[in-house]
Amino acid sequence: MGGVIGFVSKQDCVMDLFFGTDYHSHLGTKRGGMCVLQKDGFNRSIHNIENTPFRSKFEVDIEEMEGNMGIGAISDGDPQPLTVRSRQGDYAITTVGRINNKEEIVKDLLEDRPGQFMSMSGGGINNTELVAALVSEGKDIVDGIRIAQERIEGSVTMLVLTKEGLYAARDKYGRTPLIIGKKDGAYCAASESFAFINLGYKYQRELGPAEIAFLTAEEEKTVGEAQEDMRICAFLWTYFGYTTSIYEGRNVEMMRNRNGELLAQRPGESDLDVDYVAGVPDSGVAHALGYANQSRVPYARPLIKYTPTWPRSFMPQNQKARNLIAKMKLVPVFQIINDKKFVLIDDSIVRGTQLSETVSYLLDNGAKEIHVRSACPPIMYGCKYLNFSRSVSDLELITRRVIRDLEGIEGEEIDAEILKEYADSNTQKHEDMVEEIRKRLQFDSLKFQNLEDTIEAIGVDKCKLCTYCWDGKE
Repeated sequence: MGGVIGFVSKQDCVMDLFFGTDYHSHLGTKRGGMCVLQKDGFNRSIHNIENTPFRSKFEVDIEEMEGNMGIGAISDGDPQPLTVRSRQGDYAITTVGRINNKEEIVKDLLEDRPGQFMSMSGGGINNTELVAALVSEGKDIVDGIRIAQERIEGSVTMLVLTKEGLYAARDKYGRTPLIIGKKDGAYCAASESFAFINLGYKYQRELGPAEIAFLTAEEEKTVGEAQEDMRICAFLWTYFGYTTSIYEGRNVEMMRNRNGELLAQRPGESDLDVDYVAGVPDSGVAHALGYANQSRVPYARPLIKYTPTWPRSFMPQNQKARNLIAKMKLVPVFQIINDKKFVLIDDSIVRGTQLSETVSYLLDNGAKEIHVRSACPPIMYGCKYLNFSRSVSDLELITRRVIRDLEGIEGEEIDAEILKEYADSNTQKHEDMVEEIRKRLQFDSLKFQNLEDTIEAIGVDKCKLCTYCWDGKE
């Protein structure tokens, strides 16, 4: 997915930028970048963070940076921020989102005017460079951002840093958040609301869908009005967002606690004979605490994540290596596990591989029974807006593989009406799918949270939420 942050200040902002960018590390595992406007122009640094946390890569760079304005990014994709020279002047830009009509836009831009794009390894074009090309089409920065918002199918939230100040623009349907913070003599804009709290900034407001704000050290003002329609990603609360974050006024930790409470109230849960409730570290923990408090079953930590050398950002792109590292992170507490029965709650089940290995690990270390609960509905569709899943194809989703086999379908394509029936938690096909997943992953029992309770826990009107990955509705 990724995250962005930017600062404009009367004082040097490099340390704020360093820590603020680092606070977005849970949103991406591939690259980090910082760019500061100095007297002689932009000073930019980008590093790969797959094998080393953000802080250790940039500790040297910040010694050579100084400036009152800067932007930073954590990315699961292309290198950024980028610096641009255009007819609107020099600027730096960073983005988060996904471009589904990339080839079409590239073709149109190259046909409309002579020019070129820098090609990366493999021949691809940097998404942020493409966004910059669209922004540079406008008569000014605001007009250019509007062009990008209209032309891009998918989503793009961006920060554009000029010599005059910082433009902060949320994507057209508000699928990703963008929050404004303030302290004396400074403003900032960030993907995560908590990223600036310890830096002395106070939460001011969230930008609306498609809204464009202009920030200087003295003020922030709207220079492009928000639109009414919103489709913010519901999965932010379930998994992606950090527990201290707030989106649309709803705190992530409180949502997950409430979600766990509602999960414990589902039919049959009160009859479950278990010794402990546990959450898969870390994103399943808050859901599990809510479940334990509601069910009055004690909460325990049978597996402890070894965080000193395995932070979330310390993850390779290769899926097999990721699975191995996910296992190596978790250290068992034998005295808690031995001969005990658990309700184990995870934020979601995507492929099922890591969760299956975690359950096997508990059983191999003495657990008696493992009853798995997913804190969200079954993921039926790969995300086409934020890349929250690393799935290359829909068949990497365990739901799709199971449905294909239950229906006897050849190939990858599954009829939309069939998928709709399996996504409906009130149908027999849905129950059959869940039972088949349980068998394949070798759980003692398996239940998914339903969509209605997930939305209730979030507390935002469903018409303002994107629930595409669960129900296919855009």
